[in-house]
Amino acid sequence: MVQTRSTYSQFATDFQALQKKSEGWVKRFRASSMDVFEEVGLPTARKGNEKWKYTNVAPLARLDFEVARGDRSISLSQIQSSAPWCDSWINVVFVNGIFMEEFSDQSVEGISIFNIKGKPNFKEPPDQLRRKIGTITDISSDGFAALNSSFLTDGIVINVESGVESTTPINIIFFNSGLSNQVAHPRVLISASQNSSASIIESYVGGGTDPTLTNSVSEIFVDIGASVSHYRLLDESDDSFDIGYGRVKVSEGASFKSRSFFKGANIGRYDLNVLIDGEGGSCNLQGLYFTSGSQHMDNFINIDHAKPNGTSNLFYKGILDGRSRAVFGGTVLVRREAQKTDSIQSDKNLLLSPHAEVDSKPALFIYADDVKCAHGATAGNIDEDTVFYMRSRGVDLETASRLLIYGFAGEIIETVEIESLREYLQNIFLSSLPSYRFEF
Repeated sequence: MVQTRSTYSQFATDFQALQKKSEGWVKRFRASSMDVFEEVGLPTARKGNEKWKYTNVAPLARLDFEVARGDRSISLSQIQSSAPWCDSWINVVFVNGIFMEEFSDQSVEGISIFNIKGKPNFKEPPDQLRRKIGTITDISSDGFAALNSSFLTDGIVINVESGVESTTPINIIFFNSGLSNQVAHPRVLISASQNSSASIIESYVGGGTDPTLTNSVSEIFVDIGASVSHYRLLDESDDSFDIGYGRVKVSEGASFKSRSFFKGANIGRYDLNVLIDGEGGSCNLQGLYFTSGSQHMDNFINIDHAKPNGTSNLFYKGILDGRSRAVFGGTVLVRREAQKTDSIQSDKNLLLSPHAEVDSKPALFIYADDVKCAHGATAGNIDEDTVFYMRSRGVDLETASRLLIYGFAGEIIETVEIESLREYLQNIFLSSLPSYRFEF
Protein backbone atom coordinates (compact mmCIF):
# COMPACT_ATOMS: atom_id res chain seq x y z
CA MET A 1 0.00 0.00 0.00
CA VAL A 2 1.33 3.41 -0.94
CA GLN A 3 1.14 6.06 1.77
CA THR A 4 2.30 9.63 2.07
CA ARG A 5 4.87 9.95 4.84
CA SER A 6 4.58 12.73 7.39
CA THR A 7 6.13 13.62 10.72
CA TYR A 8 2.73 13.91 12.45
CA SER A 9 4.41 16.03 15.13
CA GLN A 10 1.25 16.70 17.15
CA PHE A 11 0.40 13.00 17.30
CA ALA A 12 3.95 12.25 18.47
CA THR A 13 3.82 14.94 21.18
CA ASP A 14 0.47 13.78 22.52
CA PHE A 15 1.54 10.14 22.40
CA GLN A 16 4.69 10.79 24.43
CA ALA A 17 2.70 12.71 27.04
CA LEU A 18 0.20 9.87 27.28
CA GLN A 19 2.86 7.20 27.64
CA LYS A 20 4.53 9.04 30.53
CA LYS A 21 1.37 8.54 32.58
CA SER A 22 0.88 4.87 31.61
CA GLU A 23 2.19 1.47 32.59
CA GLY A 24 1.57 -2.24 32.09
CA TRP A 25 -0.18 -3.87 29.16
CA VAL A 26 -1.82 -0.72 27.81
CA LYS A 27 1.52 1.06 27.55
CA ARG A 28 2.98 -1.86 25.60
CA PHE A 29 -0.12 -2.09 23.42
CA ARG A 30 0.11 1.59 22.51
CA ALA A 31 3.84 1.46 21.84
CA SER A 32 3.61 -1.41 19.35
CA SER A 33 0.67 0.29 17.64
CA MET A 34 2.53 3.59 17.30
CA ASP A 35 5.43 1.72 15.67
CA VAL A 36 2.98 0.55 13.01
CA PHE A 37 1.45 4.01 12.56
CA GLU A 38 4.86 5.60 12.07
CA GLU A 39 5.52 3.02 9.36
CA VAL A 40 2.25 3.19 7.40
CA GLY A 41 0.99 6.74 8.09
CA LEU A 42 -2.41 7.98 6.94
CA PRO A 43 -3.80 6.84 3.56
CA THR A 44 -3.36 10.15 1.75
CA ALA A 45 -1.68 8.57 -1.30
CA ARG A 46 -4.57 7.22 -3.36
CA LYS A 47 -2.55 5.83 -6.27
CA GLY A 48 -1.96 2.15 -5.60
CA ASN A 49 -4.24 2.26 -2.56
CA GLU A 50 -7.42 0.51 -3.69
CA LYS A 51 -9.19 0.71 -0.31
CA TRP A 52 -9.06 4.52 -0.34
CA LYS A 53 -9.17 5.09 -4.10
CA TYR A 54 -12.37 7.16 -4.06
CA THR A 55 -11.94 8.92 -0.70
CA ASN A 56 -9.46 11.75 -0.37
CA VAL A 57 -8.40 12.22 3.26
CA ALA A 58 -5.68 14.75 2.43
CA PRO A 59 -7.82 17.67 3.75
CA LEU A 60 -8.13 15.80 7.03
CA ALA A 61 -4.45 14.90 7.24
CA ARG A 62 -3.42 18.53 6.74
CA LEU A 63 -5.16 19.54 9.98
CA ASP A 64 -3.11 19.46 13.19
CA PHE A 65 -5.43 17.55 15.52
CA GLU A 66 -4.80 17.41 19.26
CA VAL A 67 -6.06 14.61 21.50
CA ALA A 68 -9.56 15.54 22.64
CA ARG A 69 -10.13 16.83 26.12
CA GLY A 70 -13.24 16.58 28.25
CA ASP A 71 -16.03 19.10 28.15
CA ARG A 72 -17.87 19.34 31.45
CA SER A 73 -20.20 21.98 30.06
CA ILE A 74 -22.16 19.26 28.24
CA SER A 75 -25.34 18.25 30.03
CA LEU A 76 -27.19 14.97 29.89
CA SER A 77 -30.16 16.71 28.27
CA GLN A 78 -27.93 17.83 25.36
CA ILE A 79 -26.84 14.25 24.81
CA GLN A 80 -30.37 12.91 25.06
CA SER A 81 -31.59 15.40 22.45
CA SER A 82 -28.81 14.47 20.03
CA ALA A 83 -28.91 10.68 20.09
CA PRO A 84 -31.31 7.77 20.50
CA TRP A 85 -32.16 7.47 24.20
CA CYS A 86 -34.55 5.54 26.40
CA ASP A 87 -34.36 5.43 30.19
CA SER A 88 -35.13 1.70 30.15
CA TRP A 89 -32.05 0.97 28.01
CA ILE A 90 -28.55 0.35 29.36
CA ASN A 91 -26.98 3.71 28.46
CA VAL A 92 -23.21 4.26 28.22
CA VAL A 93 -21.99 7.78 27.39
CA PHE A 94 -18.70 9.26 26.15
CA VAL A 95 -18.00 12.94 25.50
CA ASN A 96 -15.06 13.66 23.17
CA GLY A 97 -13.97 10.06 23.65
CA ILE A 98 -13.92 10.36 27.45
CA PHE A 99 -16.13 8.03 29.48
CA MET A 100 -18.82 9.88 31.45
CA GLU A 101 -19.46 7.69 34.46
CA GLU A 102 -22.11 10.01 35.87
CA PHE A 103 -24.23 9.65 32.70
CA SER A 104 -23.76 5.90 32.33
CA ASP A 105 -25.53 2.84 33.69
CA GLN A 106 -23.63 0.17 35.55
CA SER A 107 -23.61 -3.59 35.02
CA VAL A 108 -26.89 -5.46 35.27
CA GLU A 109 -27.58 -9.14 35.82
CA GLY A 110 -26.01 -11.10 32.98
CA ILE A 111 -24.28 -8.09 31.37
CA SER A 112 -20.98 -6.76 32.69
CA ILE A 113 -19.64 -3.32 31.74
CA PHE A 114 -15.95 -2.49 32.17
CA ASN A 115 -13.89 0.62 31.49
CA ILE A 116 -10.34 0.19 30.18
CA LYS A 117 -9.11 3.10 32.26
CA GLY A 118 -10.96 2.04 35.38
CA LYS A 119 -13.45 4.23 37.24
CA PRO A 120 -14.80 4.11 40.80
CA ASN A 121 -17.91 2.22 39.71
CA PHE A 122 -16.51 0.58 36.57
CA LYS A 123 -13.67 -1.90 36.96
CA GLU A 124 -11.01 -2.66 34.38
CA PRO A 125 -11.84 -5.72 32.24
CA PRO A 126 -10.62 -9.12 33.46
CA ASP A 127 -7.67 -10.64 31.62
CA GLN A 128 -9.74 -13.06 29.50
CA LEU A 129 -11.62 -10.10 27.99
CA ARG A 130 -8.73 -7.66 27.94
CA ARG A 131 -6.64 -10.07 25.87
CA LYS A 132 -9.25 -9.90 23.10
CA ILE A 133 -8.57 -6.21 22.47
CA GLY A 134 -6.95 -5.81 19.07
CA THR A 135 -7.02 -9.51 18.13
CA ILE A 136 -9.42 -9.11 15.19
CA THR A 137 -8.28 -5.66 14.05
CA ASP A 138 -5.37 -5.81 11.63
CA ILE A 139 -3.56 -2.49 11.90
CA SER A 140 -0.57 -3.50 9.78
CA SER A 141 -1.76 -1.68 6.67
CA ASP A 142 -4.26 0.84 7.99
CA GLY A 143 -3.00 4.03 9.61
CA PHE A 144 -6.29 5.16 11.15
CA ALA A 145 -6.78 1.87 12.98
CA ALA A 146 -3.14 1.95 14.13
CA LEU A 147 -3.62 5.51 15.36
CA ASN A 148 -6.68 4.52 17.37
CA SER A 149 -4.74 1.70 19.03
CA SER A 150 -1.84 4.06 19.72
CA PHE A 151 -4.16 6.24 21.81
CA LEU A 152 -6.18 3.50 23.53
CA THR A 153 -7.28 5.13 26.78
CA ASP A 154 -10.88 5.18 27.85
CA GLY A 155 -12.69 2.45 25.97
CA ILE A 156 -15.60 0.28 27.01
CA VAL A 157 -15.71 -3.53 27.27
CA ILE A 158 -19.09 -5.27 27.55
CA ASN A 159 -19.59 -8.97 28.22
CA VAL A 160 -22.91 -10.79 27.80
CA GLU A 161 -22.77 -13.97 29.85
CA SER A 162 -23.48 -17.44 28.47
CA GLY A 163 -27.17 -18.24 27.98
CA VAL A 164 -28.34 -14.67 28.71
CA GLU A 165 -30.99 -13.54 26.23
CA SER A 166 -31.13 -9.82 26.90
CA THR A 167 -34.19 -7.88 25.77
CA THR A 168 -32.72 -4.55 26.96
CA PRO A 169 -30.67 -2.70 24.32
CA ILE A 170 -27.17 -1.54 25.24
CA ASN A 171 -26.97 2.08 24.03
CA ILE A 172 -23.42 3.44 23.55
CA ILE A 173 -23.24 7.15 22.71
CA PHE A 174 -20.14 9.01 21.53
CA PHE A 175 -20.94 12.72 21.72
CA ASN A 176 -18.68 15.23 19.98
CA SER A 177 -18.89 18.64 21.68
CA GLY A 178 -17.24 20.34 18.70
CA LEU A 179 -14.02 21.56 20.32
CA SER A 180 -11.84 22.80 17.46
CA ASN A 181 -9.17 20.58 15.90
CA GLN A 182 -9.51 17.77 18.40
CA VAL A 183 -9.45 14.04 17.74
CA ALA A 184 -11.17 11.35 19.80
CA HIS A 185 -10.29 7.66 19.56
CA PRO A 186 -13.31 5.67 20.83
CA ARG A 187 -12.78 1.98 21.50
CA VAL A 188 -15.49 -0.65 22.01
CA LEU A 189 -15.27 -4.38 22.65
CA ILE A 190 -18.43 -6.50 22.82
CA SER A 191 -18.25 -10.17 23.77
CA ALA A 192 -21.46 -12.20 23.39
CA SER A 193 -20.80 -15.50 25.14
CA GLN A 194 -22.11 -18.89 24.08
CA ASN A 195 -25.86 -19.07 23.35
CA SER A 196 -26.45 -15.47 24.45
CA SER A 197 -28.23 -12.68 22.58
CA ALA A 198 -28.03 -8.90 22.79
CA SER A 199 -28.85 -5.69 20.91
CA ILE A 200 -26.23 -2.95 20.69
CA ILE A 201 -26.80 0.67 19.60
CA GLU A 202 -23.68 2.66 18.77
CA SER A 203 -24.16 6.36 17.96
CA TYR A 204 -21.68 9.03 16.86
CA VAL A 205 -23.37 12.40 17.19
CA GLY A 206 -22.72 16.09 17.84
CA GLY A 207 -20.01 18.28 16.38
CA GLY A 208 -19.85 22.00 15.79
CA THR A 209 -18.66 24.58 13.29
CA ASP A 210 -14.96 23.76 13.69
CA PRO A 211 -13.12 20.70 12.33
CA THR A 212 -13.01 17.61 14.58
CA LEU A 213 -12.06 14.00 13.99
CA THR A 214 -13.62 10.89 15.51
CA ASN A 215 -11.52 7.78 14.81
CA SER A 216 -13.20 4.72 16.31
CA VAL A 217 -12.66 0.96 16.48
CA SER A 218 -15.33 -1.51 17.60
CA GLU A 219 -14.66 -5.24 17.99
CA ILE A 220 -17.51 -7.72 18.40
CA PHE A 221 -17.13 -11.40 19.26
CA VAL A 222 -20.19 -13.60 18.68
CA ASP A 223 -19.55 -16.94 20.37
CA ILE A 224 -21.04 -20.36 19.51
CA GLY A 225 -24.80 -20.15 19.08
CA ALA A 226 -24.92 -16.49 20.12
CA SER A 227 -26.80 -13.68 18.37
CA VAL A 228 -25.96 -9.97 18.19
CA SER A 229 -28.01 -7.19 16.60
CA HIS A 230 -25.89 -4.09 16.08
CA TYR A 231 -27.23 -0.65 15.13
CA ARG A 232 -24.82 2.13 14.18
CA LEU A 233 -25.71 5.80 13.62
CA LEU A 234 -23.43 8.56 12.30
CA ASP A 235 -25.07 11.98 12.65
CA GLU A 236 -22.38 14.60 13.18
CA SER A 237 -22.02 18.15 11.85
CA ASP A 238 -20.82 19.06 8.37
CA ASP A 239 -17.47 20.18 9.81
CA SER A 240 -16.78 16.80 11.43
CA PHE A 241 -14.64 13.99 10.07
CA ASP A 242 -15.52 10.47 11.14
CA ILE A 243 -13.56 7.28 10.44
CA GLY A 244 -15.02 4.13 11.96
CA TYR A 245 -13.97 0.48 12.02
CA GLY A 246 -16.16 -2.49 12.88
CA ARG A 247 -14.54 -5.88 13.26
CA VAL A 248 -16.75 -8.91 13.93
CA LYS A 249 -15.95 -12.58 14.49
CA VAL A 250 -18.88 -14.99 14.14
CA SER A 251 -18.50 -18.50 15.57
CA GLU A 252 -20.27 -21.79 14.86
CA GLY A 253 -24.03 -21.46 14.55
CA ALA A 254 -23.88 -17.79 15.58
CA SER A 255 -25.50 -14.82 13.86
CA PHE A 256 -24.68 -11.15 13.51
CA LYS A 257 -27.10 -8.53 12.24
CA SER A 258 -25.97 -5.00 11.41
CA ARG A 259 -28.05 -1.93 10.56
CA SER A 260 -26.00 1.17 9.75
CA PHE A 261 -27.39 4.66 9.25
CA PHE A 262 -25.38 7.64 8.00
CA LYS A 263 -26.69 11.17 7.86
CA GLY A 264 -24.00 13.69 8.75
CA ALA A 265 -20.25 14.37 8.46
CA ASN A 266 -17.90 16.24 6.15
CA ILE A 267 -16.10 13.00 5.34
CA GLY A 268 -17.48 9.80 6.83
CA ARG A 269 -16.19 6.28 6.37
CA TYR A 270 -17.31 2.99 7.86
CA ASP A 271 -15.00 0.01 7.39
CA LEU A 272 -16.87 -3.12 8.48
CA ASN A 273 -15.35 -6.58 8.25
CA VAL A 274 -17.24 -9.71 9.33
CA LEU A 275 -15.36 -13.00 9.63
CA ILE A 276 -17.63 -16.05 9.62
CA ASP A 277 -15.29 -18.38 11.45
CA GLY A 278 -17.66 -21.18 12.42
CA GLU A 279 -19.75 -23.64 10.45
CA GLY A 280 -23.30 -22.43 9.96
CA GLY A 281 -22.48 -18.87 10.98
CA SER A 282 -24.44 -16.05 9.38
CA CYS A 283 -24.55 -12.29 8.99
CA ASN A 284 -27.13 -9.84 7.67
CA LEU A 285 -25.71 -6.38 6.94
CA GLN A 286 -27.95 -3.54 5.81
CA GLY A 287 -27.34 0.19 5.66
CA LEU A 288 -28.85 3.50 4.63
CA TYR A 289 -26.87 6.64 3.84
CA PHE A 290 -28.16 10.09 2.99
CA THR A 291 -25.71 12.70 1.69
CA SER A 292 -26.29 16.34 0.79
CA GLY A 293 -24.33 19.51 0.13
CA SER A 294 -20.68 18.54 -0.29
CA GLN A 295 -20.72 15.58 2.11
CA HIS A 296 -18.71 12.47 1.32
CA MET A 297 -19.69 9.03 2.67
CA ASP A 298 -17.65 5.87 2.15
CA ASN A 299 -18.89 2.40 3.10
CA PHE A 300 -16.24 -0.30 2.86
CA ILE A 301 -18.03 -3.53 3.80
CA ASN A 302 -16.36 -6.95 3.68
CA ILE A 303 -17.52 -10.46 4.54
CA ASP A 304 -15.07 -13.33 4.89
CA HIS A 305 -16.61 -16.82 4.70
CA ALA A 306 -13.95 -19.06 6.25
CA LYS A 307 -16.13 -22.06 7.21
CA PRO A 308 -18.82 -24.12 5.40
CA ASN A 309 -22.60 -23.71 5.40
CA GLY A 310 -22.47 -19.99 6.10
CA THR A 311 -24.97 -17.41 4.89
CA SER A 312 -24.64 -13.67 4.36
CA ASN A 313 -26.79 -10.86 3.04
CA LEU A 314 -25.33 -7.44 2.25
CA PHE A 315 -27.83 -4.75 1.25
CA TYR A 316 -27.10 -1.00 1.28
CA LYS A 317 -29.08 1.96 -0.02
CA GLY A 318 -28.02 5.55 -0.62
CA ILE A 319 -29.84 8.82 -1.25
CA LEU A 320 -27.62 11.55 -2.70
CA ASP A 321 -28.40 15.24 -3.13
CA GLY A 322 -26.48 18.43 -3.95
CA ARG A 323 -22.84 17.92 -4.88
CA SER A 324 -22.37 15.08 -2.42
CA ARG A 325 -20.53 11.87 -3.13
CA ALA A 326 -20.87 8.33 -1.84
CA VAL A 327 -18.65 5.29 -2.15
CA PHE A 328 -19.70 1.68 -1.67
CA GLY A 329 -17.14 -1.08 -1.70
CA GLY A 330 -18.66 -4.45 -0.91
CA THR A 331 -16.54 -7.58 -0.97
CA VAL A 332 -17.51 -11.17 -0.22
CA LEU A 333 -14.67 -13.67 0.08
CA VAL A 334 -15.53 -17.37 0.02
CA ARG A 335 -12.54 -19.48 1.01
CA ARG A 336 -11.87 -22.96 -0.35
CA GLU A 337 -13.06 -24.57 2.90
CA ALA A 338 -16.35 -22.61 2.91
CA GLN A 339 -18.41 -25.00 0.79
CA LYS A 340 -22.20 -24.53 0.57
CA THR A 341 -21.95 -20.82 1.29
CA ASP A 342 -25.03 -18.79 0.36
CA SER A 343 -24.30 -15.09 -0.13
CA ILE A 344 -25.94 -12.13 -1.84
CA GLN A 345 -24.99 -8.45 -1.93
CA SER A 346 -26.67 -5.39 -3.39
CA ASP A 347 -26.17 -1.62 -3.42
CA LYS A 348 -28.92 0.71 -4.67
CA ASN A 349 -28.62 4.46 -5.00
CA LEU A 350 -31.16 7.22 -5.62
CA LEU A 351 -29.61 10.35 -7.17
CA LEU A 352 -31.59 13.53 -6.57
CA SER A 353 -29.12 15.88 -8.22
CA PRO A 354 -27.21 15.79 -11.53
CA HIS A 355 -24.14 16.87 -9.55
CA ALA A 356 -24.24 14.00 -7.03
CA GLU A 357 -21.96 11.03 -7.64
CA VAL A 358 -21.72 7.47 -6.37
CA ASP A 359 -18.91 4.96 -6.92
CA SER A 360 -20.17 1.43 -6.30
CA LYS A 361 -17.85 -1.58 -6.42
CA PRO A 362 -19.48 -4.83 -5.28
CA ALA A 363 -17.18 -7.82 -5.68
CA LEU A 364 -17.10 -11.57 -5.14
CA PHE A 365 -13.96 -13.66 -4.61
CA ILE A 366 -14.98 -17.32 -4.67
CA TYR A 367 -12.53 -20.18 -4.15
CA ALA A 368 -15.11 -22.87 -3.31
CA ASP A 369 -17.06 -24.75 -5.99
CA ASP A 370 -20.36 -25.52 -4.20
CA VAL A 371 -21.83 -22.09 -3.45
CA LYS A 372 -24.73 -19.76 -4.27
CA CYS A 373 -23.51 -16.17 -4.63
CA ALA A 374 -24.76 -13.05 -6.40
CA HIS A 375 -24.16 -9.32 -6.40
CA GLY A 376 -25.42 -6.16 -8.07
CA ALA A 377 -25.45 -2.36 -7.95
CA THR A 378 -27.77 0.32 -9.34
CA ALA A 379 -27.86 4.11 -9.43
CA GLY A 380 -30.53 6.37 -10.89
CA ASN A 381 -33.72 8.33 -10.38
CA ILE A 382 -37.37 7.33 -9.88
CA ASP A 383 -38.96 6.35 -13.17
CA GLU A 384 -41.60 8.58 -14.78
CA ASP A 385 -44.39 5.99 -14.70
CA THR A 386 -44.21 5.68 -10.91
CA VAL A 387 -44.59 9.43 -10.42
CA PHE A 388 -47.40 9.57 -12.99
CA TYR A 389 -49.30 6.85 -11.14
CA MET A 390 -49.23 8.81 -7.89
CA ARG A 391 -50.17 12.07 -9.64
CA SER A 392 -53.14 10.30 -11.21
CA ARG A 393 -54.34 9.49 -7.67
CA GLY A 394 -54.45 13.17 -6.74
CA VAL A 395 -51.07 13.46 -5.02
CA ASP A 396 -49.21 16.68 -5.80
CA LEU A 397 -45.74 16.42 -7.31
CA GLU A 398 -43.74 17.47 -4.22
CA THR A 399 -45.66 15.15 -1.88
CA ALA A 400 -45.34 12.28 -4.35
CA SER A 401 -41.61 12.91 -4.60
CA ARG A 402 -41.12 12.88 -0.81
CA LEU A 403 -43.23 9.74 -0.41
CA LEU A 404 -41.22 7.90 -3.04
CA ILE A 405 -37.92 8.99 -1.53
CA TYR A 406 -39.01 7.91 1.92
CA GLY A 407 -40.36 4.65 0.56
CA PHE A 408 -36.91 3.98 -0.87
CA ALA A 409 -35.33 4.64 2.54
CA GLY A 410 -38.06 2.97 4.54
CA GLU A 411 -37.15 -0.50 3.31
CA ILE A 412 -34.05 -0.33 5.53
CA ILE A 413 -35.51 1.64 8.45
CA GLU A 414 -38.43 -0.77 8.81
CA THR A 415 -36.04 -3.63 9.58
CA VAL A 416 -35.04 -2.01 12.90
CA GLU A 417 -36.61 -4.22 15.56
CA ILE A 418 -36.31 -1.77 18.50
CA GLU A 419 -39.48 0.28 18.18
CA SER A 420 -38.29 3.51 19.82
CA LEU A 421 -35.07 3.44 17.80
CA ARG A 422 -37.02 2.86 14.60
CA GLU A 423 -39.24 5.87 15.36
CA TYR A 424 -36.16 8.00 16.09
CA LEU A 425 -34.58 7.08 12.76
CA GLN A 426 -37.81 7.70 10.89
CA ASN A 427 -37.98 11.19 12.37
CA ILE A 428 -34.39 12.24 11.61
CA PHE A 429 -34.46 10.90 8.07
CA LEU A 430 -37.89 12.34 7.29
CA SER A 431 -36.79 15.76 8.51
CA SER A 432 -33.70 15.55 6.30
CA LEU A 433 -35.51 14.84 3.05
CA PRO A 434 -35.21 17.77 0.64
CA SER A 435 -38.13 19.67 -0.83
CA TYR A 436 -37.74 17.86 -4.09
CA ARG A 437 -39.84 17.54 -7.22
CA PHE A 438 -39.14 14.74 -9.68
CA GLU A 439 -39.16 16.30 -13.13
CA PHE A 440 -38.99 14.49 -16.47
